[in-house]
Amino acid sequence: MRRLTDNVAAVTDSVMNRGGDRTRWASMIGRNRRDAAVLVLVSGSWEAADDHPGGLPADAEILLTERAPTLRQHSGQVAFPGGKMDPGDDYPVGTALREAHEETGLIADGVDVLANLPSFPVPVSGFDVTPVLAHWSRPGPVRVVDVGETARVARVNLRTLLAAESRFQVQRNVLGARAYRGPAFMVDGLLVWGFTGGLIAAISEVSGWDVPWDHHDVRPLDEAIEASGSRQQTGMSAVLPPAGEDAR
Repeated sequence: MRRLTDNVAAVTDSVMNRGGDRTRWASMIGRNRRDAAVLVLVSGSWEAADDHPGGLPADAEILLTERAPTLRQHSGQVAFPGGKMDPGDDYPVGTALREAHEETGLIADGVDVLANLPSFPVPVSGFDVTPVLAHWSRPGPVRVVDVGETARVARVNLRTLLAAESRFQVQRNVLGARAYRGPAFMVDGLLVWGFTGGLIAAISEVSGWDVPWDHHDVRPLDEAIEASGSRQQTGMSAVLPPAGEDAR
């Protein structure tokens, strides 16, 4: 990951170049967003492999969670462990590690923080999210801690996730116009898209891990969700409470 840690701004450049002007505008408006952090935790051999672009080891894995379908925001979506900053947090590292422990039972011993990536706005939920990149040198057990928050915790093999057959793009149209298009991954029943999918795609590109895949494979988001068998919500229904429920 040296190409990434030596130039963390390259991830931002990758996202901006992919998203065009709309992404640049989103990064500049609404600067009163709340601070949050996610843990991008990679495990596996520290030695580069000779048989994969960027030296990605065969045993490299990334820690992902599937949010509970009953949550008020982004229910059912796949995400990195993380959440909003709490008072007293050593932000962003302390926030990312605390949230990862609360969601997955992760023990910070054995987690080596490599870099804090530049923050990214998530306009639909009002957060400014800082990804904390770390290597899990001594992996331990992880699990679902609270079924009210997390439906699944998974250590996903990165080579499998980044394989051509796992990659495509998803698109969502509103009133006949394209409202969203972005990178997506499908592996072991997990549909990874949105902020998480975009960040994984940018990290892979900057680190040189990409293998050729079909960028023209664009699937309707709702169909991709149905194919995954998940109960994800998208659009405003993903961030607004159900009708009749008090929004706090």
